[in-house]
Amino acid sequence: HRDLHLSIRRQRQMCIRDSVVLARKWRPSQFSDIVGQGHVVRTVMNAIRTERVHQAYLMTGSRGIGKTSIARIFAKAMRCPNIKTENDWLVSCSECPSCKEIASGSSVDVIEIDGASNNGVDAVREIRENAKYLPASGTRKIYIIDEVHMLTTAAFNALLKTLEEPPAHVIFVFATTEPHKIPATILSRCQRFDLRRHSASQIQDRLVEVTKAEGIE
Repeated sequence: HRDLHLSIRRQRQMCIRDSVVLARKWRPSQFSDIVGQGHVVRTVMNAIRTERVHQAYLMTGSRGIGKTSIARIFAKAMRCPNIKTENDWLVSCSECPSCKEIASGSSVDVIEIDGASNNGVDAVREIRENAKYLPASGTRKIYIIDEVHMLTTAAFNALLKTLEEPPAHVIFVFATTEPHKIPATILSRCQRFDLRRHSASQIQDRLVEVTKAEGIE
């Protein structure tokens, strides 16, 4: 009985270790995976192709529609040395060290910050100081700030100084559900994208795709 119990426990531990939450497993990893935001994806890809990338982008819209996913995919595309075009889509290789680091959240040159928990002026001052340094690899250092509307007034003022004279190697991507709370001085220095809510049919199609792939009835 003891051996059987240990065997079952090991199997459970292996299942837990090998399992990945569906939301993470099926999170978009390429521009072609993004659903319902074609107007944003096309503009961003064209900017990368023509090397006319803006210093700061603002992604706005309700929760769960792809703001930070697009930001990560954009970061991968900007830094991947093996970027290519397939059927009019820009595709990063997902195999180089840069792509893998961004996917795992361990990249030192793509820094994701939660504006809700790092909303003080000291956090922004640290960003300003670190932004001065060149990236450890590649040519771009990218800061992704989620829930940017949560920054304090003092933090926004500190951020504005960097946006007014940004280092050439730095790109900011801001994401927010409440753009009306962001100062006009910040908004005026960002290229803004308003993401659309998904339709019921788009959600249904995605659910069908996922459940079929997972073998779920």
